[in-house]
Parts: sequence; C-alpha cells; structure tokens
Amino acid sequence: MLDRFLYYCVTLPWSYMPLWMIYRVSDVFYVVIRYIIPYRKEVVRNNIKNSFPDKSEEERKRIAKQFYRYFSNLFAESVKNLTISEKKLKKRLVVRNPEVMSQLYEEKRNVLLLSSHYNNWEFLINGQSLLFDYQAVGIGMPLSNKFWDKKLNDRRERFGMKVVNSGNYKEVLAEYGDTLTATLILNDQSPGKDENCYWTQFLGQETAFYFGAEIIANQTNSAVVNAIIHKVKRGYYEIELQLISRDPQNEPYGNITETYVRQLESIIKEAPEFWLWSHKRWKKGVPENLAELKENHKKRFLEKFRS
Repeated sequence: MLDRFLYYCVTLPWSYMPLWMIYRVSDVFYVVIRYIIPYRKEVVRNNIKNSFPDKSEEERKRIAKQFYRYFSNLFAESVKNLTISEKKLKKRLVVRNPEVMSQLYEEKRNVLLLSSHYNNWEFLINGQSLLFDYQAVGIGMPLSNKFWDKKLNDRRERFGMKVVNSGNYKEVLAEYGDTLTATLILNDQSPGKDENCYWTQFLGQETAFYFGAEIIANQTNSAVVNAIIHKVKRGYYEIELQLISRDPQNEPYGNITETYVRQLESIIKEAPEFWLWSHKRWKKGVPENLAELKENHKKRFLEKFRS
C-alpha cells in the first residue's frame, strides 16, 4: 500500500512538474545527502581515494562534492524521466555521431550497445528507441521490489524499449526474428561468481567485470558499440558512439571487454564526478587463486567459441 501511495501520490505528480521546479527540490536534496545525512559517505570517499591515490585530499573532496551535486541532479532527472515527452527527451539527449549505428543498420547487423552508470543513463534507456532505427532491448537486473520494478520498466518501455533480464533475453531476442535489435547493457556493475568474471586492472585496482556482453556478442555475432554519455549542461547530454567490434567472433579473448573498460576508465579520469561513486563497485574481494581463475575463464571461452 505504501509503495502505491508513494508512486501515485508523490512520485508521479512530482514528475509532471517542470524540470526547473524539480531541480529546486533536488537542490535541497543535495544539502541533505551531502551535509545532513551523508549518503554512503564512506563508500564514496574510499572509492575515490582508492581510484585516485595520487590526488591530494582536497582534490578528492572536490570530486566527492561535485559527485553529490551530480547525483542530486540525476535524481531530479530520473523522476522527470518517468513522464517526459518524446519531444523534450529528444531535445535533451542527442547523438554526436549517429552514422555509426546507421551504417550498421544498413549492413543489417544486430548491435550490442554497451554503456555505463555515467551521467544520465536513464535518459538513454528511455530514449534509445527514439535515437536509432533498431528495436531497442535492454538487459537489466530486476529490482527486489516487484511493484517498483514493474512500474519503472513500464515507463522505460513507453517509447519502444523492451526490458528483459539475463534469464529471458534469449527468448525475447529470438521473438524478433529478422527485426534488427540493439541490445543495451550497462556493463560496469559489480558481477557475481568469481569464476564467471573477467578480471582486469581498472582505476588502479584489480576489478571484476561482467563478461556477459562478450558472451552474447559471440553467441549472436552482434557488432559491439559503446555509448558514452557526455554532459553538455544541466539536463542536456550527448552520446558519443565508439565502435568496439564489427566482427566479435574473430576477436581475441577479452578484447571486447578490455576495450570497453579502457574507454570507461578514460572518461572517468577526464570527468570523475559523473560516475556513480556511491555504488559498491569493489565489494568483491580479490580471490587468492586469481591467476588460476583467469586462466580457467579464458580456457572455457576458447573451448566454447574458438575451438
């Protein structure tokens, strides 16, 4: 009952307000999460410190302060995203180089579209169908709260996106048959079992990454494109498309994931305040048998896709 009240009586009415008015509320929200009840203060502090050990304490504090400002804006924009019109969303989210996707579409290639929790990924989820000719599919992790999971996904799907999860994406993609699809994956989340991860250096730390994108690319022979979201000004973003692989089945093991990681690392170093530092990205400890895990992971991939 509380979930329904919060959704129908608080969140949705708030979402219909002009964004500039929602920003006024988010300005107060910033003060609360930054100074009064610091949101995941230790997680943010430690993540930044471990990622930028060469920066001074003052520099790291400045990044944290800028992150909280960004996070409060993201909160406002995510609320507005629930009811934003097609016209306004297309104005606030544009593609710098749409020819990357257009060329692949002309070649009748399905695409695996990678992105990250950097800048406003919710605008991308909601607006992907408006930006490209492809049928948009998004692979996500379901929320534990089924009511909010359904309501949020219903809103994400209203312009044509189809939200799926790791358990049913194969069936959904098969249903589209000859219809070209662009499948979105936010590939910077903290993964599950150690043995299924791709381990690599990221921001100076041994880090586990999901390998599912590389697996799917090889299963479906889909081209792989990284959608990097840049902030233009408050509430306005541009997507830069980087082609990672046109022919994934001929790529060396790990090359797709490694390229994505290096591109993500580069944009974070350039503007660190726009990444989700409050996420417990390094909650998974480095296993003692890491070298063995890496070797076995590579061996399984090669046996499955290159033998």
